[in-house]
Amino acid sequence: MPDIDSRNDFYLGREHDLASGQTAGEPLLYKSSQLTTHAVCVGMTGSGKTGLCLSLLEEAALDGVPAICIDPKGDLGNLLLGFPELKPTDFRPWVDESVAQRKGVSPDELAAQTAEMWKNGLASWGQEPERIARYNDSVERLIFTPGASHGLPMTVLKNFNAPPAALREDHDAFRQRVSSAVSGLLALLGIDADPVRSREHIFLSTVLTKAWEQGQDLGIAEMIREIQEPPFEEVGVMQLETFYPKKERTKLAMDLNNLLASPSFAGWMTGQPLDVQQLFYREDGKPRHSIISIAHLDDAQRMFFVTILLNEVLAWMRTQPGTGNLRALLYMDEVFGYFPPTKNPPSKEPMLTLLKQARAFGLGCVLATQNPVDLDYKGLSNAGTWFLGRLQTERDKLRVMEGLEGASAQAGSSFDKQQMERTLAGVGSRVFLMNNVHEDLPRVFHTRWAMSYLAGPLSRGQIKGLMDPVRGRFVEKVSEAKSQESRKGKPDKESTAESADEAAAVPVAVPPKEVATVDPRKLQAARVELSKRESELVLSLLTWPASLITLFFKLISLAMSIAQKRATARKQDAAWSAASKVPTELVKPAAKWSAWREAYTAHAEIAQQGTVSAPLLPLKAWLILGVELLLLFFLLLVVGYAVKTLLAAVVASAPAVAPPPTP
Repeated sequence: MPDIDSRNDFYLGREHDLASGQTAGEPLLYKSSQLTTHAVCVGMTGSGKTGLCLSLLEEAALDGVPAICIDPKGDLGNLLLGFPELKPTDFRPWVDESVAQRKGVSPDELAAQTAEMWKNGLASWGQEPERIARYNDSVERLIFTPGASHGLPMTVLKNFNAPPAALREDHDAFRQRVSSAVSGLLALLGIDADPVRSREHIFLSTVLTKAWEQGQDLGIAEMIREIQEPPFEEVGVMQLETFYPKKERTKLAMDLNNLLASPSFAGWMTGQPLDVQQLFYREDGKPRHSIISIAHLDDAQRMFFVTILLNEVLAWMRTQPGTGNLRALLYMDEVFGYFPPTKNPPSKEPMLTLLKQARAFGLGCVLATQNPVDLDYKGLSNAGTWFLGRLQTERDKLRVMEGLEGASAQAGSSFDKQQMERTLAGVGSRVFLMNNVHEDLPRVFHTRWAMSYLAGPLSRGQIKGLMDPVRGRFVEKVSEAKSQESRKGKPDKESTAESADEAAAVPVAVPPKEVATVDPRKLQAARVELSKRESELVLSLLTWPASLITLFFKLISLAMSIAQKRATARKQDAAWSAASKVPTELVKPAAKWSAWREAYTAHAEIAQQGTVSAPLLPLKAWLILGVELLLLFFLLLVVGYAVKTLLAAVVASAPAVAPPPTP
């Protein structure tokens, strides 16, 4: 019988016979080197996908393979819940007390039942408590929380670090790195920018390219200054001021500054800098499993961070020598939204590059999803191993078949679509089909019992409790880095006197003026007020022509009545009443216009844009006035025609005057 602890083999479960429903006693071992051709795990909720992927990461840890694990849902923190002694007290903090209440037992009793269940489950799959102890000792497991402090804080906003020289020399890779970094930053600002058509994207790409080509890192403050006063005068063949005027560049710099000044973004400016080597290995060389929890971020922040992380992994990968063995793993627990078939979010290009190139460097990518429809299966055809669990709909199955067929064609192996469909129809909970291009036939297996306790998504408090024991080391490290940075450029006492005269003789370059911090709450209030006043102005411009139209119709009706000698006092009063309302309606737009200009000026002052004169009218108002003037012109034509017709009718109906008699 194969040894489940043999090196370079991952123990994932045991082969399973769908016809009889029986699971064999012989373990299914998966060669770790085959993960360099990447893997995809697909299965609906309840299929056992999380247990299988955690088991795969546990096996990688036992082999000393480091991993970066992107966790959008919060499940991967369970990797830290390995309890070798399997005592009830180990499980007690992690059991759900509401489950105990529903079962009619105390939380302590539920913890004891869970410990017994885990002990028996592990034993039934040939795993002794010593295996959990070795797993705990093999790698250091950490949870990082970018933009937050309940885990280990991590920042990516302090610096846009220049890529290594090897990547800068690869022009295609360098352009891709610039484009992805800019797309991620603009997505964070809420700007959906086309890399080819967007001025913002082209301008920021030029700023980064100029800096990075010289190996220069750009801090966030330097980035804001470079946006205002870039070190170039042309973009393409056009002058900078023509392509992107200074006023608009200042607005972009203000938007970035306001985002960073917002209290909700304070967490992004603190913590350990993103360093892929440190995510994979500790200083003493011990491998790490670094879990990057992004469940607390919104969609734009997730996209921004994942894009930056994937680009950093690409840069790290290109500094490594080639190998045919599994050097490291990149795992993403839910790839839905980051790798769609038609759209091109910033994360897609670096992820596709990893799938195409990472094999040569020994970096394996494992992507999991419970939403198999919205994935780029043409890109996923680069994955050599597919773990397929229970799927929810026929549409899901058809899309998965498309991916499997593409992967088989890419590897030059045969693919029996009908047999695959029949097999997939029979899989149940914790039963998976493994289609591996390195093997002749697909295999069906039952997943093993996970060594880590599957407690479900961890809360902020639970993550904080797990990271508090190691938090001090990272806080000290960040503080030391800040101290070294603050000491840079400071002359020592002996050199101060010698350089005093030289310093006095050298002209001092005055840095560009920093953007002042804006109170985001006041700015938001000013924006709301400006929007309100603009809406009131537009509404007044829409309603005032109604009084003129009413007056016209009243006057025409009165004129016709006079001509027909049927005019009444009531009709005359109605006409005079309509005429009296016209001045009042004309005054309203003037008052609303004055209020709008005051709101515009106040917003400009709060945004610290200097002395800004308000335009004569907002664009919406100009459009409405244009349409109204056009309608008024046609109305006058109609009224003129009606008056002309009326006069003709009056003349025609008048009695003929007899000529005077001839003397």
